[in-house]
Amino acid sequence: MGVDIPNNKQIVYSLRYIYGIGLTRAQEICKIANVDGTKKTSQLNEKEIAAIRDVILKRGYVLEGELRRDVSMNIKRLMEIGSYRGIRHRRNLPVRGQRTKTNARTRKGPRKTIAKKKVEAK
Repeated sequence: MGVDIPNNKQIVYSLRYIYGIGLTRAQEICKIANVDGTKKTSQLNEKEIAAIRDVILKRGYVLEGELRRDVSMNIKRLMEIGSYRGIRHRRNLPVRGQRTKTNARTRKGPRKTIAKKKVEAK
């Protein structure tokens, strides 16, 4: 898929380096390809690698660049139609209903301190 996966990890965890493959899908791929998921990637032979590649291609999983493009197009669509979620994306605020009064510093960025006005003494 054009992604280098680590050789020193088990194949189930190495497959997760491909965008769009999580733990469950990696386990499913290994099961269908009849490959032991606990084997290290470096221990796989060419036949097993080809079986894993065939499973990924035949299943028609949307992975890597195509998946990233789909996600970004969905976000753009939400922003264009002016939905609530689109507005939250546009303003760089949490989208999924989290509170913003106290938390959400990751999404909002560092605090913008506002200087208080001095009260004049009479």
